[in-house]
Amino acid sequence: MAKDDKKKKNWRDKYRFSVSNDHTFEEVWRIILTRYNAFLLISFLIICIIGATTSIIAFTNLREFIPGYPDVAMRRNILMSAIRLDSLDRELDLRDKYFANLNAIISGNQPSEIRVRQDTTTNYKAIAFNKTPEDSVLRARVENEERYNLTLGPSTTESVSGLASLHFFPPIKGIISGKYDVRTKHFGTDIVTKPKALVSAALDGTVIFTGWTMETGFVIEVQHPNNLVSVYKHNAGLLKETGDLVRAGEAISVVGDSGELYTSGPHLHFEIWYKGSPLDPEKHILF
Repeated sequence: MAKDDKKKKNWRDKYRFSVSNDHTFEEVWRIILTRYNAFLLISFLIICIIGATTSIIAFTNLREFIPGYPDVAMRRNILMSAIRLDSLDRELDLRDKYFANLNAIISGNQPSEIRVRQDTTTNYKAIAFNKTPEDSVLRARVENEERYNLTLGPSTTESVSGLASLHFFPPIKGIISGKYDVRTKHFGTDIVTKPKALVSAALDGTVIFTGWTMETGFVIEVQHPNNLVSVYKHNAGLLKETGDLVRAGEAISVVGDSGELYTSGPHLHFEIWYKGSPLDPEKHILF
């Protein structure tokens, strides 16, 4: 019991820590502590130091000096890489859908529909369209002009003075199986000829399109002077590429039966467009 009382007494004993002047022996500063108070003070100081160090590292740029911790540039690069990876994943998904649809079209199957996600950040229901006096005047004028229009499709004025001096070269020679008819939206002339016959350019120009569609097969379009465009459809093969310069009478394709619609045998579907409107090829070319 004496030893325990001695230990308790030692924890309660007071100790003086003082600072004195070496010349005058005057006491400048002193503090009186017990062992228990000293332990609490040291613990409090340690906790304060740990908290201050943690706060400095967490809320200042000093954390970048910790080995393995990313700096501002590295975090920015990580964020941009994540954004680019997301965009790349979306582009790859669209590419896969495009090739799948292309394969389905070539195989004669129905392509799957690619839905474009609507922008959810815009409230389309809140969009208001206000009528102005100018809109009403324009609407009344257009309705008055179209009141007596009896045509079922785009009307074309065949009296084109700028084409009087042009000499069209016949694309092919053959028998006309389908005539130009605006009412049925047949904006060209079908010419039947022997298979694999060469198709010639009607005028000098530049090839502006070469491609394949499910309806009309291999198609080639040529831009000519005077805002003229000639179109050649249902070809078996194309001899020119987009951007090539061609001369009148130069072979540009081969007659075929390509396309799954609007064709029943080897023939050429030929169209002439002037300033965005179709013309009757038989009025300008003798096939």
